[in-house]
Amino acid sequence: MSYIQFDKTKLINLNYSLSREKLRTNRAGSYASSTIINCNTRSYHGLLVVPQPLIDDDNHVLLAGIDETLIENDYEFHLGSRVYPNGVMEPKGHKYLRDYQSDPNPQLKYRLGNIIFVKEFIFSQNDDRILVKYYLEDASGELTLKVRPFLAYRSVHSLAKANTYVDTKHKVVDNGAAWQMYKGYSRTFMQFSKKPQYVHVPDWYYNVEYIREKERGYEYHEDLYTPGYFELKLKKGESIVVSAGLEEKVPAQFKRHFATEVKKRIPRDNFEHCLENAAEEFIIRNRNQTEIVAGYPWFGRWGRDTFVSLPGLTLTRGDKKSFHDVMKTILTELKDGLFPNLGHGKELVYDSADTSMWFFRALQLYAKMTDDKAVIWKTYGNTMKNVLNHYRKGTHHNIAMHDIGLIWSGEQGSAVTWMDAVVHGKPVTARTGFVVEINALWYNAVCFSLELAEEAADSTFMKKWKNLPKKIATSFVAMFWNDKRQYLADFATYEGQNLDVRPNMILAAALPYSPLTEEMKLSVVNKVKNDLLTFRGLRSLSPKNQSYKGRYQGNQVERDLAYHQGTVWPWLLGYFAEAYLNIYGEQGKALISEYYHNFEKVMTEAGIGTISEIYDGDPPYEARGAISQAWSVAELLRIKWMLDNY
Repeated sequence: MSYIQFDKTKLINLNYSLSREKLRTNRAGSYASSTIINCNTRSYHGLLVVPQPLIDDDNHVLLAGIDETLIENDYEFHLGSRVYPNGVMEPKGHKYLRDYQSDPNPQLKYRLGNIIFVKEFIFSQNDDRILVKYYLEDASGELTLKVRPFLAYRSVHSLAKANTYVDTKHKVVDNGAAWQMYKGYSRTFMQFSKKPQYVHVPDWYYNVEYIREKERGYEYHEDLYTPGYFELKLKKGESIVVSAGLEEKVPAQFKRHFATEVKKRIPRDNFEHCLENAAEEFIIRNRNQTEIVAGYPWFGRWGRDTFVSLPGLTLTRGDKKSFHDVMKTILTELKDGLFPNLGHGKELVYDSADTSMWFFRALQLYAKMTDDKAVIWKTYGNTMKNVLNHYRKGTHHNIAMHDIGLIWSGEQGSAVTWMDAVVHGKPVTARTGFVVEINALWYNAVCFSLELAEEAADSTFMKKWKNLPKKIATSFVAMFWNDKRQYLADFATYEGQNLDVRPNMILAAALPYSPLTEEMKLSVVNKVKNDLLTFRGLRSLSPKNQSYKGRYQGNQVERDLAYHQGTVWPWLLGYFAEAYLNIYGEQGKALISEYYHNFEKVMTEAGIGTISEIYDGDPPYEARGAISQAWSVAELLRIKWMLDNY
């Protein structure tokens, strides 16, 4: 029995099956994603979703899906599933489903009378290609299989509409055909391991409805283009493999290639192996660059997310090479002490005050989790000095060290911390001033740099920076600690403190270098535990606050207003775990282990086999946002590492 498995009763229950999504990626940024019954519910769903560098720096849905029809004695069984206006499902292929398994690759089993038909998927690791395997497990005689592709040829963030500009021509290739709907796009090649008959009959299917986009307040009707269909005969016990990709391949190799790809995969046979599989999907190698995708299906690379998630995604699995490869790529983009928060090339955006501080934290974890500490100052020392010097003297967005040793950041109308939602041009959580997690990270970065410099006998750096930590620590406590309430302000100015109970204070109790006393750390940990801790992570705001929002739902504005106002973030659990273990030691392992293992329940929810971006602040803590988020997965892996290596 597969670790992740769904039976007939779950698959035919659309409320259940349409809320479970699968994801498979390659190592160059392409992916395939849909619901577990292959009914697309998002603009981001598709069988072949790939970057199109000649158009933009984003993913595009080329092949939206495939409809299969089995024909026995002139009777047609339609296995596809699509939603149309008013909730109409047509065809209703899900009603034939009997079993779904996910180990090591998605497998769907259909039963149609005496016919048992199996469909498997795997995404090729090293090229932009989806492989689909069909197997006729049982039948009374020879059947006809009809395969119809549906093309979209548009950005994942938009929807296609029927038009007269589409190129309706096709190209005959070995055991298949190829199409290119628009100039500038890649050609899509669909080929079969067994020679089919291709019938070219271009047509449009109108008003396909994406229910998740409708819920999110976006456009949700699309027209899909189908250029024709393939037909071939299948006998009992026979299998064929279909390849859909950007290049013509040799059909005789498809079955062997499918089997080889399956063998490469880490089995998804337990919770930790699912996390490890998910971790691999975020690390993308393309054009001699190695980057981390922040989340699927709509995030690209984010600098902050890169540094936060890098140790968990790589070092917990002993992958030091990928750690350094990612660092090498993003270090080339350092500008005035700031790493880009998002974008590529000429579109880089430097709007984050904490991203550069997370760079130091990633290196510090490298030192802790490997036996390779000496390489850090030698390899990254100049970059570390560059960042520290710019923060000390000042850089963009009013990011600068004031005379008291603390970092001030932000300006009117900007959101430069990780709580960066903006509605109608105004930050939802305007945290301009001295921000608690930025200054906790700042103190930790300075102390860690001095530690490395001392070991490397860098006397020049030591002389310049050695007296600063004491000043920072004294000012930190004076600026953020509230003696009456016994916890840290979320941010402060010279005029006063913002005492909203948020999770950011936990960093001051978790980081190895902290300006807090042990008593202060204990108080912070207990405050966070009592007000913010859930089995899905930490709430972004206490429910006791009048601005708290316990549900992340509605249109873009409504969701942005809730994003950091109570919504639960799994990645923060990593720093709670670290702080809790710092305080309670061996006795604290039981609680942290309980919270870690409680995430096993979500392996069959939302994005199956992975961890979502966020969860509701109110029970039952429903999964929201992206179905697979890098720092969510990374910090759970790091919690496991902490428990194993305490």
